[in-house]
Amino acid sequence: MNFWTTIKNVFSFKKEATPIMKKYLIVGLGNIGAEYENTRHNIGFKILDKIATKESVFFENQKLGAISKFRFKGRTFILLKPSTYMNLSGKAVKYWMTKEKVSLENILIICDDLNISFGTFRLKPKGSAGGHNGLKNINEVLQTQNYPRFRFGVGAEFTKGRQVDYVLGEWDTEEKEKLPERLDKAYELVKSFGTAGISNTMSTFNGK
Repeated sequence: MNFWTTIKNVFSFKKEATPIMKKYLIVGLGNIGAEYENTRHNIGFKILDKIATKESVFFENQKLGAISKFRFKGRTFILLKPSTYMNLSGKAVKYWMTKEKVSLENILIICDDLNISFGTFRLKPKGSAGGHNGLKNINEVLQTQNYPRFRFGVGAEFTKGRQVDYVLGEWDTEEKEKLPERLDKAYELVKSFGTAGISNTMSTFNGK
């Protein structure tokens, strides 16, 4: 074996030995601004803030949103909090999906859901917007609804005609007490989504 063949083999081995990092775009839906920070509609932002705290990473304001990244078990998790406001979330999702070259099945959209009791999880591989304006815009921009979404139940404890006030209202005392545990569990769900796959994660967390 001559010198150049040896060098070629060494570099070939290193190339094969280097793991390919799988990327996941985790999008928390919400509205920017202090007045929205602790509202039910901003649970997507809240969950991403919890993940960033757990992983000791920080968000940086970049194009169309705040971005943070961490790695876990050979995966790269890209956290995105769109700065476009809820009803235009699709623009930020498409931009970062394209920029980071993340496949559709590796995107996870986190949002609130009025049709689920407080703190209950519902993870699905696809589905309609279900009346959620953030999901509706993402469906329109991506021209598909075949992407994973994680709905966090916020309940529907409001009187007729007060839906907007409810979702843009802040958590009540009982919800605030229970929220920390739910955020910790949501953090586990997101990591499971990237490592165990959506089917296993649905079995473990849905309805919990």
